[in-house]
Amino acid sequence: MIRFDNVCKRYPQRGDALQGVSFHLPAGAMAFLTGHSGAGKSTLLKLIALIERATRGQLFLDGENLSRTPKRRIPLVRRKVGMIFQNHHLLFDRTVADNVALPLVIAGYRHQEITRRVRAALAKVGLQGKERAFPITLSGGEQQRVGIARAVVNKPPLLLADEPTGNLDPKTSGGVFAALVALVRAEGLAALIATHNHELAAQMDRALVLHEGKLVEGLAAAE
Repeated sequence: MIRFDNVCKRYPQRGDALQGVSFHLPAGAMAFLTGHSGAGKSTLLKLIALIERATRGQLFLDGENLSRTPKRRIPLVRRKVGMIFQNHHLLFDRTVADNVALPLVIAGYRHQEITRRVRAALAKVGLQGKERAFPITLSGGEQQRVGIARAVVNKPPLLLADEPTGNLDPKTSGGVFAALVALVRAEGLAALIATHNHELAAQMDRALVLHEGKLVEGLAAAE
């Protein structure tokens, strides 16, 4: 599903954010991306989502070489990827349903299909009946669950999460994290979840550990 082959990312002012990173995450597999602040976790996820481009090396998503993807194809590639952010980026002047529906509206789905998928996605994260609520009326954990529902509503094969519980208290963080993992497993998604919470990541079988831009522990590229 995801393959990195000696990938490097250099920023002109900051230097190397990633150095020679290689790993393979198969379809349907879930892994956690950990490391100190500034280790390169967010940069790695941005390369997969084509928010950033690698300086050297090659990376593949579902068999496509993202190093060679032309700009016109980027929106199509991104439809394969659901993104969850630490700051959930909800539209507070829109209802929960409108927020979750946004990827489907952009993709041109019909109204009936949008309604059906939005309700199903909200049910999966425990927010059934909240369609008409506005995000401001929800708790922080519920707002993040809306972000999760939005990320999976168009059924992408890959889910990327960048510190999805970073702004939540420990109790709420554990609940949201558990809901996210359960959803990924139930849907059979491939997922790469960046977190600085080593206790949460330690509960999982697969982990990629970054240190100063280098992968010091992780999935072998030959897997």
